[in-house]
Amino acid sequence: MIEILVVGVVALLVIAAAAVVGPRLGIAAPLVLVAVGIVASLVPVVPHVTIDPEWILIGVLPPLLYSSAVSMPAMNFRREFGAISGLSVVLVVATSVVLGLVFAWVVPGLGPAWGIALGAIISPTDAVATSIVKQTSVSRRVVAILDGESLLNDATALVLLRTAITAAAASFSFWGAVGDFAFAVVVAVVIGAAVGLLNLVVRSRIPSAPVNTAISFAVPFVASIPAEHLGASGLVAAVVAGLVTGVRAPRVLPPGHRLSDAQNWSTIEFVLEGAVFLVMGLQLSSIIADVEREHAGVWSALLIALGALVVTLAVRAAYVVPLLRALAASARRSAGREDRVVAMRSQLDDPESARAAMQEHRLGRRIPTARDLERFGSRVRQALADIAYLRRAPLGWREGTAVVWAGMRGAVTVAAAQTLPHDAPQRGLLVFIAFAVAVLSLVLQGATIGPLLRRISPPSAVTDEDAAERQRLLELLRTASDTVPTPGEPRVTREELAAADPAEVRAWLGREKTRRLAVLAAQRSALLDARDDGSFDADVLASMLRNLDAEQIALELRGGPAA
Repeated sequence: MIEILVVGVVALLVIAAAAVVGPRLGIAAPLVLVAVGIVASLVPVVPHVTIDPEWILIGVLPPLLYSSAVSMPAMNFRREFGAISGLSVVLVVATSVVLGLVFAWVVPGLGPAWGIALGAIISPTDAVATSIVKQTSVSRRVVAILDGESLLNDATALVLLRTAITAAAASFSFWGAVGDFAFAVVVAVVIGAAVGLLNLVVRSRIPSAPVNTAISFAVPFVASIPAEHLGASGLVAAVVAGLVTGVRAPRVLPPGHRLSDAQNWSTIEFVLEGAVFLVMGLQLSSIIADVEREHAGVWSALLIALGALVVTLAVRAAYVVPLLRALAASARRSAGREDRVVAMRSQLDDPESARAAMQEHRLGRRIPTARDLERFGSRVRQALADIAYLRRAPLGWREGTAVVWAGMRGAVTVAAAQTLPHDAPQRGLLVFIAFAVAVLSLVLQGATIGPLLRRISPPSAVTDEDAAERQRLLELLRTASDTVPTPGEPRVTREELAAADPAEVRAWLGREKTRRLAVLAAQRSALLDARDDGSFDADVLASMLRNLDAEQIALELRGGPAA
């Protein structure tokens, strides 16, 4: 027991040290942890580390994906859903099939089914690995695409892995595989959405921030475990629960609760991510021992892994190029509809004109209600915001290069490889190939993505754009504050306040506090409405929301309850 405790303490210190030392050396902290783990695994006194892969797939990935989903702007996820779904489904399947054929050719006696199984293990990018990308100068739109891809492609890969393993032992049905995938996704979405909403209903009734945050720790597992039990994707369920929570929490949970969530989840995410990379390195010696025990050449396996990485990048590039062209064409079509959408937007101020415009774009003769007009206005504002977003952040060859080179493999690949059945042909070799691809991907791509993007990216104008966005948001906040009625009592000077009776001072402070809280509530509501319309940059708007939360927390801590 003491030995386990010592190992845990040492691991925490190593993870913290890597986060401090890595940036000073110009190396991403995850790469430092992988290197430390590899070196430690080769030291004779360090015992071989064997981690049950279920701990990573069921115990580590759901909270990591949930945390990423909570913090991901839902509007950007919606805008990039076409690219995200293509990368998460079509690209994963294509990569798995191509790699499967390559593995069946170069590994004697493997067969296409087991080759595709190994291809499915290697095909998904890793949500943890993409944390390296966020430390570079890559555009926010590319980050949104990569984040969304890494949140969803694990489900495709794991379902395809199960299908390939089944096909290796029995007959294969294409439509059966499609049905299994559809079932896994649909059931997971339903469960995740239900858990996300129930989570907010329960937590909104709990006044204690620590208790609230403790309940949030259970949410990804409450979503993922039932989904896995029903044969669906637990990872997708955790992601959907996180997306629902991230969208609704600012309207439902008080700022203190959300601040507690953000701080504690940030710590958990930091420790789990670091542990995953450290364990990846520590497992090297045991994986090599398995390969040597099966009399397979380590160097030949390493060469196969390098070839697999090259094939993976080639397939990704071949898919991303037409994807970018399709996205550019979609952006041009959206821009071509701008005049029409602007005309509809101008009609929203007049209810009769808005009803007429709405009836032109809907089936049936039912007279639109006020709720219908509100939804129609929201869609029109979203359409205009989407056009501005696509114009402001076009995807060219630089962004395409970033999307291709940033598609790194990581913990999911290593964990999924170890779920291969023990009767799989040359299982040790397959696990080693998957591990080697993940490490090579992290080292080669992770170490070069920063210099590559600095070389090919032009000077960024993000700072100027952010300043303009902040100015527009400040105007929105001033407008929202004007909607709160001002008390009719005369203005009180400091001298009058100092000479007043203490009871009168407390009453005045209580009224001022009540009014300021009302102003903050109106401003937050205006910001959230603007967020849902997509009218502002998601990151700048989130920063303004955090400022409002901090001001409200400080106000609530000062001077007792509002009158």
